[in-house]
Amino acid sequence: MSTKNIEEKQYLIRFKADTKSHLTVMDHDICITKCPDKICTIFCPAEVYKWEGLRMQVGYEGCHECGSCRIGCPYQNIKWEYPKGGHGIVFRLA
Repeated sequence: MSTKNIEEKQYLIRFKADTKSHLTVMDHDICITKCPDKICTIFCPAEVYKWEGLRMQVGYEGCHECGSCRIGCPYQNIKWEYPKGGHGIVFRLA
């Protein structure tokens, strides 16, 4: 029996991205003034959140829809919604 590491498991995931993000950083100023560690860049397993300059960039197209950002942001500054029907993550079994 083969044990897969996280990178191998993530390779099995496919995405059908919508043109509109289902993830929204509500107030970028909160990220700047209250969150020096930018912990969403750490706890997101898909590495969707990237701090660039003075804004949090959201690469929603690779979201695993785990909901970590819904509960992980200590300022409740991330709005998470399910992607529009027919879009989002697609799992493959291997």
